[in-house]
Amino acid sequence: MKAKINTEKTNLHPRNQDRFGYNFEQLVQKSPELKEFVSINEHEIETIDFSNPDAVKALNKALLIDHYDIQDWDIPKNYLCPPIPGRADYIHYIADLLATSNNGIIPEGDIVQGLDVGVGANCIYPIIGNSAYGWSFVGTDIDENAIQNCKKIIASNPKLMDTISLQLQTEARFIFKNIITPEDRFAFTICNPPFHSSQEEATKSSLRKVNNLQSKDAAEKSTKPILNFGGHNSELWCDGGELAFITQMAYESAKYPLQCLWFTTLVSKKDNLSSIYKTLNKISAAEIKTIDMAQGQKTSRIVAWTFMSANQQKQWKFV
Repeated sequence: MKAKINTEKTNLHPRNQDRFGYNFEQLVQKSPELKEFVSINEHEIETIDFSNPDAVKALNKALLIDHYDIQDWDIPKNYLCPPIPGRADYIHYIADLLATSNNGIIPEGDIVQGLDVGVGANCIYPIIGNSAYGWSFVGTDIDENAIQNCKKIIASNPKLMDTISLQLQTEARFIFKNIITPEDRFAFTICNPPFHSSQEEATKSSLRKVNNLQSKDAAEKSTKPILNFGGHNSELWCDGGELAFITQMAYESAKYPLQCLWFTTLVSKKDNLSSIYKTLNKISAAEIKTIDMAQGQKTSRIVAWTFMSANQQKQWKFV
């Protein structure tokens, strides 16, 4: 049986390299270990089993080699293995956002510096941002093992060494404190916040996700919390969940109004938006934007805010 050609995924950003689906023939050529996970589904389309964490990791490795020329990328067991197209979309929407403050031109080059809050062990946002637009990054995390793994990825890819720096956040209750110094000037911050409010909630959610991804004809559903995209505790949950994390981020951001052009974060729960808007108005954000985007099978959105007026935004120096 010959696989059908994938149709365009119009929910992805126009500049997303996976907008027309995965070219598995090309990906397997770049990373042969992917081959054992590729099969043709009932719709006659080549795919992988997205409920299998090993398959997802193999796909990510192949995409990173093919799209971004990243070699020897790996993550420790049980750490978040993010879906690359969704992460790329966030980067592309950030580029569009920066263009609104730069006469409609996307600023490129390492003079444009981003702060990745919760870089994780995968270093995905800095990798994509640097490859697509030449940006430089500071990646922060509260997990020392995650930081150490990012250092390994950077060491294996010398082109990243001068453009990505890493910093351990030693006080887990803070986000920007200890990280942003008086000399720093970030064009943007980026964040995929912990979604759940407890480990129990995270476990239940991962079971639902895996069971939904598995074949409807499967004889039995999973009872173990196997995460197809993985996830360490600090990546998946925090006290108060997503809303508490973003609220803390917003209040801290107000202490650095002129040191960052756009603060941004993913918001998974639509119900959290009204509370987030209230907080941002309370801290006197000058402008708030909400950007809808697709994240796999669900809709997510980016909330962005700045403390700079339109005139101050225009005066921000990208070069």
